[in-house]
Amino acid sequence: MSFLGGSVHDAAQRAADILAVLLPRAGNRLAPGSPGERGAVIEVLETHGEPPPVDLSPAGIEGLRQAALELREVFTAGNLATAADRINGLLAGRAHPPRLTTHGGASGWHLHVDSGDDAPWGEWLLTSSALALAVLLAERQAPPAGICASPTCGRPFVNIGRGSARRYCSAACGTRQRVAAHRQVNRGTAMKG
Repeated sequence: MSFLGGSVHDAAQRAADILAVLLPRAGNRLAPGSPGERGAVIEVLETHGEPPPVDLSPAGIEGLRQAALELREVFTAGNLATAADRINGLLAGRAHPPRLTTHGGASGWHLHVDSGDDAPWGEWLLTSSALALAVLLAERQAPPAGICASPTCGRPFVNIGRGSARRYCSAACGTRQRVAAHRQVNRGTAMKG
């Protein structure tokens, strides 16, 4: 289980991708506890650097789901102070002193704030993601993440740009919502005329 073997953004994006798989939202069609859900979680973990085969039990998935529920509070914070308070709460309640590890030489040196190399999946996700989101918040002085405002999506995303806070997970979702709003206005105008 790696934390900052890549970048802080990678660790935060991994959290967003896990939330997208494990939490209910408009665009998530995976049934909780299904083989498809387990496969999707393993795919996210491997995509973000976990070496295959990923050993993930039903209890491990439930631990990740609980961590995702708690991390979602940061993604839904809405403003800087609330995001900081929520991240501080997660770190204060769960994080251990930072330590460097190579997992017995299996990877390069990277940072962990969980209880040990054999920490449960949920503890690892929660602590590593909270630390990554904290670093992003401090670097940008803005909320580090959000939930897509599109009612047909709701996908979690990481804020990395320097501009104003994003409302949508992608340009496609933003465009789809602008087009829908434009059509709604045109329908209203056509009905009046």
